[in-house]
Amino acid sequence: MLWINDTLALADWELSESFMRASGPGGQNVNKVSTAVELRFEAERSPHLPAPVKARLKRLAGRKWTLDGALVIQVDDTRSQARNREIARERLAEMIRAALVAPKRRIATKPTQGSQRRRVAAKVARGEVKSLRGRVEDDE
Repeated sequence: MLWINDTLALADWELSESFMRASGPGGQNVNKVSTAVELRFEAERSPHLPAPVKARLKRLAGRKWTLDGALVIQVDDTRSQARNREIARERLAEMIRAALVAPKRRIATKPTQGSQRRRVAAKVARGEVKSLRGRVEDDE
């Protein structure tokens, strides 16, 4: 069971972990011990997440989202397998917490009359500068 917040927890069947040899720190140990963790969360099939949260999670995940609707997180930050597991689970929880927050709706506002006038004045001034760039005529 992985707790995301006080009310939301993911079941064990939704998460699967696999271990492989890491590239990063570890010296000779890196060639012998499988310390890297690949945490796979079956997000599309999860009954605990509502559809809008899944959609936001998919957008947040980006390339970590697979075609079959799973979220894959790979961690090989430390030399310890247990620590890498903790980091992967924490990253998943953080990502889901971010997806739980619904974005605020933007309220469209009109530009003020002063800002419209300043914009037009700036455009006129810029046009003046550009009109003066042509060839210089001789007045003889």
